[in-house]
Amino acid sequence: MDPKKPCKRFVLYYHDILFGGDDVANATSATTANATGLGNTNFGMLVVFDDPMTKDQHLLSPPVARAQGFYFYDMKTTYNAWFAYTLVFNSSDHKGTLNIMGADMMMEKTRDLSVVGGTGDFFMARGIATFQTMNQEGTKYFRLKMDIKLYECY
Repeated sequence: MDPKKPCKRFVLYYHDILFGGDDVANATSATTANATGLGNTNFGMLVVFDDPMTKDQHLLSPPVARAQGFYFYDMKTTYNAWFAYTLVFNSSDHKGTLNIMGADMMMEKTRDLSVVGGTGDFFMARGIATFQTMNQEGTKYFRLKMDIKLYECY
C-alpha cells in the first residue's frame, strides 16, 4: 500500500433530491425521522436514499451506479451528517458494490469517508471517498463530487 498512489481511482457525482410531498416522480430520498427541534441544524433527522451516481455533474446523465443507504444529522451546533451506504454498480464499466460510511462535516470544503469493503470488481476494497459539495438548493437538492481512491484492491 502506498498512500500517495491508490490502486484504483475514479470520480463520481452523487445527486440527492429530497421528497417534499409533491415530487414523487423526481425524489430519490425521503425523511423517515423528522428533526428534533434541538438546535437549527436538522439534528435527529434521518434520510433514506436511492440516489443516482453519474460520471459528470449532470443529473440527467446516465447513472453508472446507485447510492443506497441513509444519513442522519447528528450535531446540534452545526450541520454534520453521518452516512452509511452502498454504491451498487451494474454497468459495462463495473459490476459489484462499494460500502462507504463515516461523518460528513458539511461545513468543511472537503471531507473523507471510509470505503470499508466491496464485492464483485471491488472485492474487499478499502480506501477513501473524498466528498466536496458542488451544488445545493436549500434542503431539496444537493450534488456531491466523490473522489474515490482505493488502496486495497484484489
